[in-house]
Amino acid sequence: MASTEPVITSQLENLSTGAEETADAVEVVSAEERATDLLESSYSVVVKLADQQKDANSPLYSIKSFEDLGLHEDLLKGIYNMKFAKPSKIQERALPLLLENPPRNMIAQSQSGTGKTAAFALTILSRINYDLHAPQALVLSPSRELARQTMEVIQEMGKFTQVTTAKAIKDESLPPKITSHVIVGTPGTVSDLIKRRQLDPKSIRLYVLDEADNMLDQQGLGEQSRSLKRFLPKDCQVVLFSATWADRVRRFAEEIAPNANQITLKPEELSVDGIKQFYVDCRNQLKDTKNRKYEILVGLYSLLTVSQSIIFVKRRDTADEIAQKMSEKHHAVVSLHGKLETAQRDEVIDSFRAGKSKVLITTNVIARGIDIANVNMVVNYDMPTDQDGRPDPETYLHRIGRTGRFGRTGVSVNFVHDQKSMFIMNEIEAHFDRKMIPLPDDLDEAEEIIKKAMKSTV
Repeated sequence: MASTEPVITSQLENLSTGAEETADAVEVVSAEERATDLLESSYSVVVKLADQQKDANSPLYSIKSFEDLGLHEDLLKGIYNMKFAKPSKIQERALPLLLENPPRNMIAQSQSGTGKTAAFALTILSRINYDLHAPQALVLSPSRELARQTMEVIQEMGKFTQVTTAKAIKDESLPPKITSHVIVGTPGTVSDLIKRRQLDPKSIRLYVLDEADNMLDQQGLGEQSRSLKRFLPKDCQVVLFSATWADRVRRFAEEIAPNANQITLKPEELSVDGIKQFYVDCRNQLKDTKNRKYEILVGLYSLLTVSQSIIFVKRRDTADEIAQKMSEKHHAVVSLHGKLETAQRDEVIDSFRAGKSKVLITTNVIARGIDIANVNMVVNYDMPTDQDGRPDPETYLHRIGRTGRFGRTGVSVNFVHDQKSMFIMNEIEAHFDRKMIPLPDDLDEAEEIIKKAMKSTV
């Protein structure tokens, strides 16, 4: 495939690799999912153009088919091979702006499961000069899990092109001089590669931050992401994608992507209507609320394995402890967190994504972006808090968003065990203006209620 330009028809721990391996991970789904639920979402997007003299509602800034973009036939073959029948709503509005020439920055908000990864993958593959054997696109992810999954999307979409790719993640084997067109990695590893001159960024034309609000807000990752931008050409297109944008992060986004077109969801689209949310109050059962939480979790095991489930905990040792205790009772579970060896992490997530394991106990390492169509239940064993211990509605939304994927419904169960966890849950309820449903103390009754809710999710 020759070089193609799209035709539109109308820095931190001192930039070390440590920080990036502790956070989160894009959209690899079945062909059936791509062709159906992904495209039927009813969400609405709001477009704000950097050039305020232009009309955001002009037909020039929306498309109804991929052919409208004037793409090279090799890219169209890749898109249709992935069973994308037509653009999703985010793709309808984002792609004309992303592919516009001269390139312009973008800050975009998009619900998980709406095709955002495919949108920036298509942009990358459209902007590459395939005759130039040098890095031309850099995608940063907050974890190796997300980086690996993003790479799969780019490789699959670009399978009929001559694109070359490299994963810049810990323990990945890379040549002394990287010449691949597309680099997908984590901030610390990419920083190290640039410092060692193994990766020359001078030809990079597109810089993408996935789960960008988390990348810019998290200590270490934010500084690395901003520092890396300084190595890139001044005319490099910057694209930031995330499902949530906390107010405190917006100014960082506008610094790293100045004069950007912006796409946001209407406020009501950030609700969690498709997910039936319950909570269990462990406080009145036993003085040993920790043990009560575990007992309830074990009691729910048969429901957890109806399809696939993710149990979120705050600490790595909690994940390992629960997994060990449940395994000793012959319950099949696996745990995943940032302290595992990289090979173990890859093995655990690959097994879960393939459906070989049913119950995954994890920290926030996969709270974001992981797309596994068969997850229909999420348990917040520990309610999410930010790095200062405050209630974290954004992480809550991302966590429970691991179920209810691609327009489906799902179930979440929150464990409350003390006054603080009740306060956190109440604050999250107030944030989304949504009351969570209390489950009865009797586990059999609780199981029946959840089972009934789950029947509508399959």
